[in-house]
Amino acid sequence: MEAVITVFALLFLLFVGLGAFVTIKAFGAAKRGVDRTIAQARRTVEDHTLRAKSFAQVGPAGEIAQLRLTLRTSMRATQEALHAGVPEDESLKESLGLFERLGAHGRELDADLKRLESEPDRATLAARLPELRGRTERITKSADSLRWAARDRARRFSEDDLDSLSAQIDVEAGALRHWTQAEPTPAPPPWPGAPAAADGPEAQQQTWQETPGSRTADEPAAQAITPPAQRPSYPWEKKPRPESTA
Repeated sequence: MEAVITVFALLFLLFVGLGAFVTIKAFGAAKRGVDRTIAQARRTVEDHTLRAKSFAQVGPAGEIAQLRLTLRTSMRATQEALHAGVPEDESLKESLGLFERLGAHGRELDADLKRLESEPDRATLAARLPELRGRTERITKSADSLRWAARDRARRFSEDDLDSLSAQIDVEAGALRHWTQAEPTPAPPPWPGAPAAADGPEAQQQTWQETPGSRTADEPAAQAITPPAQRPSYPWEKKPRPESTA
């Protein structure tokens, strides 16, 4: 009895632990989904704000907003392209590692640009703009190079696969058009004035029979009845007796 109670107690604890584990995993997945949604919404709001500042503000402040927008757009597009291509092409993992290193420089530059947005000294801000513009151009150029290289590689693989598939389809189409049994050769058309050919065994028997007028003028006409050949007579043979009429 005690053993049965112990088994039930262990099963109860096992189900409770399993339920707690599943609940924690589901809560963690939901929290990560919410965090991703919040982060995406925050990025969207920041992008719209930067776009509005780049059009509304003039001078160094507006140019800094435009630099931040260009940097964020290029880095996000490259990140999405590399992450989408890694499951299909393992060689992109090295490119993804290089992008992570580039992303560290991009985040550092974005932080510097964000601090300079509230800089009251416009002269200092204008003096630093060429250096910030050069850093932004270098980072975005590297990111764009990685992104376009990954896209060209994926397009090249797609074209190679399409060429191979087209060649296989051509071979299969040629095999489908190859008939081993030859088609029957049609009979030549009859000459003008010839009687129509009849079907059946009677027609086959009549193919060798002659018709009136079918002989040519050069061919001698055969006699209808050929007389029997006469037997030669010899002097020592007796003459046959005539039959008696009695």
